[in-house]
Order: sequence, then C-alpha cells, then structure tokens
Amino acid sequence: MAHNVRPFDVNYLINPTQDHLRELAITHTSCTIITDHGNLMKVSRNKARMAKYTYVIDDEVNADQYSHQVISPAKAQLLIDRQRQYIEKADQMIDIRGSLGVGERAVPVQWLYTLEGANIAGMQSHMTFLDDSAKFTPEFQVIYTPDLFLEEMPGRQAILVDLKSYRTYIIGPDYFGESKKAALRMLNDYAYQRGGLVLHAGAKLIESAGKRMSMTIMGLSGTGKTTTTFSQQGDLTQPIQDDMVTIWPGGEMSVTESGCFAKTAGLTRDTEPIIYDGTLNSLAWVENTFVDEVGRYDFNKKAMSQFDVNRFRSILEATGFDADKIQQYLDGTVTYNDTLDADGIIKDGWEFVEWTQNGRSVIPMSVIDNVADLHDIPPVTSMGILNRDEGQDAATPGIIRFTSSEQAAAYFMLGETTKTSAAGKEVGKTRSPFTQPFFPRPFGLQATRFSELVTSMPDTILWMMNTGYVGTDLKVKIRHSSAMLEAMLAGTIAWKTDPDFGYDIVDVDDPANSALLKLVPTTILNPVTIIDNEVYRDWVSRMKRDRHEFLQSHGVDPKIIATI
Repeated sequence: MAHNVRPFDVNYLINPTQDHLRELAITHTSCTIITDHGNLMKVSRNKARMAKYTYVIDDEVNADQYSHQVISPAKAQLLIDRQRQYIEKADQMIDIRGSLGVGERAVPVQWLYTLEGANIAGMQSHMTFLDDSAKFTPEFQVIYTPDLFLEEMPGRQAILVDLKSYRTYIIGPDYFGESKKAALRMLNDYAYQRGGLVLHAGAKLIESAGKRMSMTIMGLSGTGKTTTTFSQQGDLTQPIQDDMVTIWPGGEMSVTESGCFAKTAGLTRDTEPIIYDGTLNSLAWVENTFVDEVGRYDFNKKAMSQFDVNRFRSILEATGFDADKIQQYLDGTVTYNDTLDADGIIKDGWEFVEWTQNGRSVIPMSVIDNVADLHDIPPVTSMGILNRDEGQDAATPGIIRFTSSEQAAAYFMLGETTKTSAAGKEVGKTRSPFTQPFFPRPFGLQATRFSELVTSMPDTILWMMNTGYVGTDLKVKIRHSSAMLEAMLAGTIAWKTDPDFGYDIVDVDDPANSALLKLVPTTILNPVTIIDNEVYRDWVSRMKRDRHEFLQSHGVDPKIIATI
C-alpha cells in the first residue's frame, strides 16, 4: 500500500545530513553525551525493545492470527489521534526516506520522527538505503514520538502495528531498536505473504576453492551472531548483513539494511576488531554504553561505584530512576550488596547499580572494510543457528549437522540459548521461535515455510553451533567456532549420527578429524565425554520433553516435531 509522504501538516526535514542530525540530537535529544571519540552516546529510558507494549491493531476475535497482543481499532485510533495532535503542535518532523534492501526486492520505507528522536533518526539513516528521488512512494511508514507519554497505557507507551496498511506508530519509547524493528516487523509479514521468510540472521559471502557461496547465521542477542558474521572462513569472507535477511525459493537472498547494529558489552579489539573500531568511529551512533570521566567508552563496565552514580545522577533520574534510592546509594545507607535479592538479582528500582549490558552501536557499512557487493549475492548454501549453552548440564555439541529440512526447521524454530542479555533481568535458558520475536503472525508458520524453502535448496548445509560452554568450565572460544566452520565448509568433517537426537555430530574417533581435533577439544565436539552420565541422561530426557512441548504450543507441523 502506497502512503502519502506528507501525512501531517508540519515542516519536513527530508533526509538530513549526518552533521545536521548530530546538531539536532545535541539540541533536542536528552541524556546525550558527546564522547572523546567524536560520536554521540544516548542513555535511553528503555534498555531493550518492549514486546509487552507492542500491539497489532485488530479486533480481539482475531487475536489468534497474531503472535503479538491486539488492540481494538477504536482504542488504537484514540492513541493515533493523540499522536497526530502532538506532532502537529511540534510543527517539525525528521523525515528519513529509503528502502529495506536494494534491487528488485527493495521495499521503500519512510520513518518520521519528532525532533527529540534526532539520535534515533541518525541511527536509522545509517541503517537505510536512502532514497532522495522525487518519485519516492513508501510501502511502509513508521511514525515515532519518543516523548509523548500515554498515562493510560501500561508503561506509558505503545507500539501500534497496522498490518493492513503497513504503518507502525511508536509512542513513548526512546530506544532505537523500536525504530529498526518496526519496519522489519512489517517486512516479515510482507515477505511471508509473497512466499519468502525473513530470518533474524547475519549473512556473509565466502569464497573457498574458487566457489562463491552465501552463509546465514541465526541467533538471539548474546549468542555471537555478529561475531560469527564477521569472522573469517575460506579464502575470502565478506560481510553481507548483520541482522536480518530474507530467503526466497531456490536460495535467493535479499538484504535489508546498510549498517550494523552491534552489542557493545565486552567489546575488545582482539576478539571483534571490526565492531570495536567501528564503534569508536566518529560516524557511529551509540546507545547505553558506559563513558568514563574523560569521555572514553568502557565496554566492560558492570558495577557502578558511588562516584559513577554521582557523575550520571542527572541522567539516571531523567531516565526514570528514583532520586531517593540514588541518594541512599550515594550516602552509603544502601550498599551494592543490599540491592541484591537472595538469588543475587538486583531488586526492582535499583538497576542503576549495574550498567546495562545491552549497549548498542550503529555503524555504517561504509566504514567497514571488505563488504560484499549487495547487488551480486550468490545463493545461500549454508544456514546455521547459534546456541549459547551454559550451566552444569551444558551438553550441546560444538557443531551439529542436520539431516533433513524438517529437522533443521524444528531446531531453528526452537531458537534455544542461555542468558541473552537483551532480555534484561529475564535471563536463563530460553527459547524464541526462529530467534525471531518480530514475526507478527503465528510463529509456527515460520517452521513450515522454512522447511518448504530449504526443500527448494537441496545443496544447502544446515547446522547448529554452540557458542557458550560445555559443562561449567569449558568455554567455546571464537577460535574454536572458526575452526569448526572452516572444517564444515571444506567438507573435511567425518560425521556420525547422535544416538539420542538423530542429528550428525563430529566423530571424534575417526582419524579423518585429526586436524580438527588439534584445534578444538574433543569435549567440545562431543560433550558426552565430559558431562556426568546421570546429568547427561537427565538433560537428554528433559530437552526432548521440553522441546516437544514448546513446538506443540506453537502449532508446528507434527512431521517437523517428530524429528526431535
């Protein structure tokens, strides 16, 4: 559906330059710091996307057609009218015009922001293939008012998704992820209706022995999706996309974004040089990343000292923390340990004593070396999912090869991981269908569509990799992951069938794997050799049961469920 590019009676700042957006952010965006690196860092009220405040506009009788909660058209219209009044009173909007993707599959999108969202507009501008043509007509529209608060709504905010017109209204949040995902959520529906499937996945082009191929890497936040996307395999590796791609019949892949949205917690130049240097680039936009007293990023910041809290006091109060609690911490009447409950989790209202681990940076692809030509992408012939396992019973093998499209669909649907930091306090073992909380229709549809698409891609390798731990102490390191991927792509792994789950694992007793075993410990490739047998058997039994229940709860095809 084509939209009117001037839906409000206001002045439009169409595709401002990055310098202009920076000036607007310094003037209009609260809680923004100019860093010593020359870029801007915004501390937002929301530290993650707020799925619980996201609503599809439709009648309650149709709620089973969506993975999100619904809001009635009448109630939504009252909020939309409030937003219109707020916008027209403000009299100015930043207007980012561009597309998701390039070429024939590109979808034109318009993002509109009131001025306090200038930093979000700056980030979105980096992520968008900008379009300044006079004939620009958007298929999708995103309308964003960060400082319009809805006192009558939970959290004083609402993200209203109209899938009939492909328009999303964001009212109250101040987090960039809502802007990014608003368009991508609509793309999920748009592509599905046309026979494709959007994957929450990074992608890279690999050349090995003269053959060019594309690889997709799915994974929840914290599993290492970005790290794996930018790691090197084969004779040449070029990043294609950091976060979302669309798969079409025959292995065709279309891209979505022109930038990289990366986690900053724990960044080091040694482990992630591209993301580290990109975040320090003056063109980057950064959210919720600690800045020390001289303006330098500290990517490892966790506990906040009294000095730190005092320095950030005005920002902490402005982003919603209780001034009395802050004062008690500064006075020393409440210590760090006092803020923890019996399980070591920070009590509600005291979260400021630890810096959020969901900091982000937006880096334009233009500052990243060796990016693939997005107009010349070979078909996908390798598709993987990352599983960050952790705990005493962490028994997921380092690398797994699936034996059928249905089996891969089951495990991709499970989207298992441990301790995804984007979840805030809600950490622990978790599942998110297809690592994809942005698919607005019933999640089970993704598994069926994925299996159909992979059936049309007979030469595609389907795999899963553990990027966490085996047992309590053995960490799967980046060098291990790279070695496993390298061996799989080279076709040198000798596989065997796992007797409990039916997928293929590395046969650690086969001499053909001797080179891989010099690079990756046996216990990572086959955890049964290190996990206590009773613990392992309990894990197998529980995983089969829980996986079965999870897939059933989402209405997954019984043929797919049977493969687990």
